[in-house]
Amino acid sequence: MQKQKVIRIIIAVLISLSLLYPVLTDGTRDFFEYSSAVLSYYGSRGTEVTNIQKKLKQWGYYDGNVDGIFGYQTYKAVRSFQYKNGLKVDGVVGPETLSALGLPSGAQHTAVSRDVNLLAHLIHGEARGEPYVGQVAVAAVVLNRVRDSRFPNTIAGVIYQPGAFDAVADGQINLEPAAESYKAAQDALNGWDPSYGCVYYYNPNTATSKWIWTREIVLKIGKHNFAK
Repeated sequence: MQKQKVIRIIIAVLISLSLLYPVLTDGTRDFFEYSSAVLSYYGSRGTEVTNIQKKLKQWGYYDGNVDGIFGYQTYKAVRSFQYKNGLKVDGVVGPETLSALGLPSGAQHTAVSRDVNLLAHLIHGEARGEPYVGQVAVAAVVLNRVRDSRFPNTIAGVIYQPGAFDAVADGQINLEPAAESYKAAQDALNGWDPSYGCVYYYNPNTATSKWIWTREIVLKIGKHNFAK
């Protein structure tokens, strides 16, 4: 009798576990999916942390040792970078922060829609009111920089490179883009380059940099000169 009771208990436990298995595995999968999205954080070590420190140091956010150890100084530098660039300020270097730093984010599935959105914000901040072809050309300049070894190799990295665009510095990049800006961003991503390979543009009536005038002007669209 006692043996039968033990067997019944074991069977009941096994049945319960079989019923709970999908829930438990879903929870485990969710946890690991979340963990894989959180790429570097306080206490992390390795090559990715080294690359993060190099970028932050290059742009003046970090003055500690480039040692591949995500310590308190790195944490503070990451938060400063996130705050300055309109990202979630949590000290965690996930896909969005990595992308803004110009580092591989591993977030391939959402990259296209995020790129369209970010380009549209830049276009609206930098070129609203310009001819449509000029708006596409502004986005093309960003994409040309991504392909140029002198600049960061991601769209977010190019746009958020310190001092690169007035719309980032004065906050106009945070304005809600018009539908036309999204269309211009998509046209540029689809390969249209009205700038003919330019990596610079500026308004000659408002430009204060003497250096920009030394660049070869390729064409003018609306109020902007486009140069190489």
